[in-house]
Amino acid sequence: MKTVEKLKKYLEEIKKNDQNGNKINAILELNPNINEEAKKIDEKIAKGNAGKLAGQIIVLKANINVEGMHISCGSKVLENYKAPYDATVVKKIKDEDGLILGLTNCDEFACGWSGETSAFGPTKNPVKIELVAGGSSSGSGAAVAANFCDMALGSDTGGSIRVPASHCGVVGVKPSYGFVSRYGLIDMCMSFDQIGPLTKNVQDAALLLSVIQGYDECDSISEKSKSINLKKVEEIPKKIIVGLLDFEISNKEIQKLINEKTKQFCKKYNWELKKISIPHLDLAIATYFPIVYTEFYSATRRLDGRRYGKKVEEACGPEVLRRILGGSEITKAEHQGRNYHLALQARELLKKEFENIFKEVDCIISPVVPRLPHKIGEKISSKEMFEYDALTSPMNIVGNCALSLPIGEINKIPVGMQIACDKFQDEKMLQIARSIEKLQIS
Repeated sequence: MKTVEKLKKYLEEIKKNDQNGNKINAILELNPNINEEAKKIDEKIAKGNAGKLAGQIIVLKANINVEGMHISCGSKVLENYKAPYDATVVKKIKDEDGLILGLTNCDEFACGWSGETSAFGPTKNPVKIELVAGGSSSGSGAAVAANFCDMALGSDTGGSIRVPASHCGVVGVKPSYGFVSRYGLIDMCMSFDQIGPLTKNVQDAALLLSVIQGYDECDSISEKSKSINLKKVEEIPKKIIVGLLDFEISNKEIQKLINEKTKQFCKKYNWELKKISIPHLDLAIATYFPIVYTEFYSATRRLDGRRYGKKVEEACGPEVLRRILGGSEITKAEHQGRNYHLALQARELLKKEFENIFKEVDCIISPVVPRLPHKIGEKISSKEMFEYDALTSPMNIVGNCALSLPIGEINKIPVGMQIACDKFQDEKMLQIARSIEKLQIS
């Protein structure tokens, strides 16, 4: 199918189910030049000189700069702000002839776990529209699941790619810290954030990640890394040691499904299965939030109403304000940075414990989210809110790679399996996930 033909179908689907009908509310803005760009890509395909992403139609979370488009971060604070340049990942996509369809809805400034805090309304779950899509990359996950596009990019601070991937039944990848440039990302926490793909299958995730990966002189934490070998991803690895995480937090049905599926694929591929525990994993949430609140508070000081838009405290929603106030309290001089420095110490402890675990196993398996998605507007307890990130945030804290793979359903609601590997073992992680995916398809 030609790119222009596929684009037409996607635009019809968006008009039918995003702007009307179910009103999923995944897409915030469409690329005004999309039709002309699609024609140019088809011309390159016809001449035989098109890039790796030719014909792939891609949406981006509205905190990733696309020159000339509104990078609102799901907030009224920046609703009129137009990006002055392309993010590095956007340049790489365009260089390989990927077609940027538009920008997706998200929790305001990526502050949220359900997709409900956007100033432009919640994103609905295409699987069951009364349920949350998961956040903060809610629109990206929903757009892929609703068949509005081929691929999407989101950002992940503590689960923001993997949670919507799990809830919407798609693949979502958080790369290793430094694997992908963040230049052009309006991040929430520079110590944790990474840009990554949300796709319909592992193959597409590997393809998109192979394009956007690599060192960028504009991002000092980005590192040179071996290019992902797409052929290698298709191979079923041998002598894999799988670590099944023993951490009692998840809904019993979810944990049972993960356990059963893990035993099945280990038996099929003759992989070794070990139950593992991480001694201080229960400190992850207490480690994660002080660092996030402190860095987010610092980052929002530039949103003073003079340069980029409205003053953040005057135009933001309650979740953003809560995090700003939390960061303000943590950084008060009277506390002498105690809570922040304790969190940094706990982070180093967790890093060492994960390093030791990855000396014993090739990957760690767990649920992505310890509970099923709730209904939009439903109040959940503070305990449930914080536990949302209990299994995903450790991977951001220590900087390794992790993904969400659709593994089954409970009450017709998708459940994601988290597969995590050591830092810069992204190719191995994709290879393991692809092997499991093949069993799911068969």
